[in-house]
Amino acid sequence: MKRRLFLPTLPAVCAAVCLTLCAVPCPAQSGDAGAADLVLFNGKIITVDARDSLAEALLIRNGKIAAVGTSQEIRKQAPRGALMIDLHGRTATPGLIDSHCHFDETGVLYDLILGEVAKISDVVELVRQKAVRLKPGEWIRGEGWDEGKLAERRYITAADLDQAAPDNPVWLQHTTGHYGVANSYALRLAKVTAASKAPEAGIIDRDAQGRPSGVLKETAMQLVESLIPPYSHEQQRNGVLRMMADFNKEGMTAAKDPGIDQERWQLYRELLRENLSTVRIFALRKGGRTVESARAALAELQAEPKPPASLGGGMLLSGGVKLFMDGSGGGRTAWVYDPWFKRATEVDAGNTGYPNIEPPVYRQMVALFHHAGIHVSTHAVGDRAIDTVVDTYAALLAEEPSKGLRHGIIHCNIPSDRALDTMVRLEREYDAAYPETQPPFLWWIGDLYAASFGAQRDARLMPYRTYQRRNIPWAAGSDYFVTPYPARYGLWASIVRRTLNGTFGSQPFGTAESVDIHAALRSYTIWAAHQLFLEQQIGSLEPGKDADIAVWDRDLYTVPAEELKDLKCELTLLRGRIVFRSPGTPVTGPAAGR
Repeated sequence: MKRRLFLPTLPAVCAAVCLTLCAVPCPAQSGDAGAADLVLFNGKIITVDARDSLAEALLIRNGKIAAVGTSQEIRKQAPRGALMIDLHGRTATPGLIDSHCHFDETGVLYDLILGEVAKISDVVELVRQKAVRLKPGEWIRGEGWDEGKLAERRYITAADLDQAAPDNPVWLQHTTGHYGVANSYALRLAKVTAASKAPEAGIIDRDAQGRPSGVLKETAMQLVESLIPPYSHEQQRNGVLRMMADFNKEGMTAAKDPGIDQERWQLYRELLRENLSTVRIFALRKGGRTVESARAALAELQAEPKPPASLGGGMLLSGGVKLFMDGSGGGRTAWVYDPWFKRATEVDAGNTGYPNIEPPVYRQMVALFHHAGIHVSTHAVGDRAIDTVVDTYAALLAEEPSKGLRHGIIHCNIPSDRALDTMVRLEREYDAAYPETQPPFLWWIGDLYAASFGAQRDARLMPYRTYQRRNIPWAAGSDYFVTPYPARYGLWASIVRRTLNGTFGSQPFGTAESVDIHAALRSYTIWAAHQLFLEQQIGSLEPGKDADIAVWDRDLYTVPAEELKDLKCELTLLRGRIVFRSPGTPVTGPAAGR
């Protein structure tokens, strides 16, 4: 694709200025009593209500939708002095929601971004250029590389990086976030040698002679990452503010941020207090890998209101906890019944991945949260991991049948038939066990997945059509930084299911599990809102709900599916206030009138 996919181009200063100008006050009640009355008219309003109704106009009062109907009807209802926005035939949808986004662009501002690098030599050159600007001993950090996109189709190694930065430690995180590569300097600092044993639930990759290659997977990453100086508070603040501004440019108004710590929670509260938040955040705490770490997370959660209670009228929710049942499909560490593959057809003999947490310990951890009435979302990629997660949820719900905790299954890539049956039952009986899935995986890391899953698993990867047939709603997202965050890519991928480079065929996962735009849009709006405990407030354009709205340059329901990835947002509203307007858009207003 010619359009830049990953890297917002505005400098940090411009992003900060834009946010200052577009700051949205966040009063304690939902809606926004300080927002002006608005009328959006002369457009196509996709409401995403229960009937998937269409309209031409809507009226906004005090930040909430007051009426939806024809342009003539709504203009008649508009109070004197209402601000009129002529959509000029443009299409409006609810603001889009990302149900799984590591909500932070700090790395974009300060590190090497490798998501579009096509050759290892290019990575080496970027590291070399960074090294010449640093003092000896200073860290070089980067993220986003993917061997599935590299011409060499192999991991980057310490040997590759040593030539570029012999006097600086280097750590480059893989796009999945489940492995990365260190140079020899960093390995020495971490005391990783040929004699080193991998930590529990981690892998030290080795060359043919048994020496560390530089690639560290899962918990082994901490051997190096624990040595890297953290970003400063100001750097993190800049990264979150930039993320909010860039989300708004894509018609996005809410995110579920998985695995935060107390420092990030306090930063979110700080931005809310300063009236700078322009994206709703539903935060999941890190639960760790032990009962002790789970107890520590529980103590933090119990100090905050439980959802649907929130701060700032639905702007910030202390949502629950994230746990890990397994690892990565691309890294072949996710827990499956049958061995993984290499290069699509070569069996990775003996490798069925492994649990990140031993199942009995995982059950104890989930029980702590469940019995305390806390929402749990668990990372589970492999079929064996997914079975373990849904079986654990089912057993605990049988012990204590708490309804409405909405426990989630993050990724849920290849659920078994038994898992699907359990999900249907738990959703019906307890409002729990919902897939929180990432359609852009099929595209952005699709070539890596096609190399790893094998033909039988490819055919049932991300089974959206099966979910739809069995009445299993799913919440969609990006898992940014694993894939680019614009939801338009996910809408497109849900339908087309095409990989980025077509290394193993352009559609190795087939189209039997494709859905149409109506279902795809629901997964980024009302179904995602449900997993943020906000479906009564956002996710559809209906009277009484907050006016979180995105206006697009084309009609999502009628354009060819191929065009969905090229959607351009022209206007974004959060609680009835404009937080983004595209330069040059024909959408006019607001201007006083009737």
